[in-house]
Amino acid sequence: MTKRSKEKLYLGVDVGGTKILAALVRPCGTIVARERCDTPRGASPRDTLKAILAAMKGALAEGDAESDDLAAIGLAIPGVVDPDRGRVVVTPNMNLTGVAVRAAVRKSFDVPVAVGNDVNLGTLGEKWLGAARGAASVVGIFVGTGIGGGVIVEDRLVRGAREAAGEIGHIVMLPGGPRCGCGNRGCLEAVASRSAIERELRKAMAAGRRTVLRKLVGGAKGPIKSKLLKRALKAKDPVVTEVMRRASQFLGYACLTVRHLVDPDIIVLGGGVVEACGDFVVPIVQKIVASDALPGARRGGEIVRSALGDDAVALGAVAMAQELISE
Repeated sequence: MTKRSKEKLYLGVDVGGTKILAALVRPCGTIVARERCDTPRGASPRDTLKAILAAMKGALAEGDAESDDLAAIGLAIPGVVDPDRGRVVVTPNMNLTGVAVRAAVRKSFDVPVAVGNDVNLGTLGEKWLGAARGAASVVGIFVGTGIGGGVIVEDRLVRGAREAAGEIGHIVMLPGGPRCGCGNRGCLEAVASRSAIERELRKAMAAGRRTVLRKLVGGAKGPIKSKLLKRALKAKDPVVTEVMRRASQFLGYACLTVRHLVDPDIIVLGGGVVEACGDFVVPIVQKIVASDALPGARRGGEIVRSALGDDAVALGAVAMAQELISE
């Protein structure tokens, strides 16, 4: 890349509870190369940082590029982050709480590093190049290991007074319900995330209910990933269908609440669960939102699927990195 072009590139890194995705990206948003790896389970923060750096270096190698080719890096972390200090405040589903991730990355890459919440950046990515392109107000809800949200109003990302705006996954949907990773009970994340779905499925299996998941999962101790949920839904498994329908209903009523609070042009649904099982999930959500008895003055608040899929967060991280160096 260095010999063929003087165009500076960007690294956008999506750090998730299940996987880490690093994308090498041109300024226009074209992805040159990707490197994906599993997020270490039960590892130390140092090991997780090593995995992040390895994914970044892998993307550079895949794109035949070097660190000198980079203009900036965007790093997306699940949970509450302090973008100004480049520090993770809390990651409920990971082990990076309190880690100064910007400083850690700068030790290996001597370029500006922007740090933000993963779903804020996924929403930003969808507005830049995806399903919400051209919309002035967007709410993104990404369903994966947890559930995160991002809010854009009048073309600006809403970060909040405490850098905690858009945490849709932690609105309480079921008072007294299951305990969430944040410490509260009955959050949307605790009843509709992939982790919550897995919890209910494992309870059903422990109770002796018949499901194809026994064969699909076998004796594996790892997570019941979204692709397995998709296969079970395709097989019309009654247990998975029941659990997924209830999770989708919670998500639908959360979208209805978002519509009443923010009244955005578009609500974008993304994340691993929607990516894999959107044909089942999204119609249920759309039906619930369409049942809203409170009319607006004009159309808006449509529910759409992410157009960028797994790339949304990484591309949003690049958009943030571009903003950082243009300030």
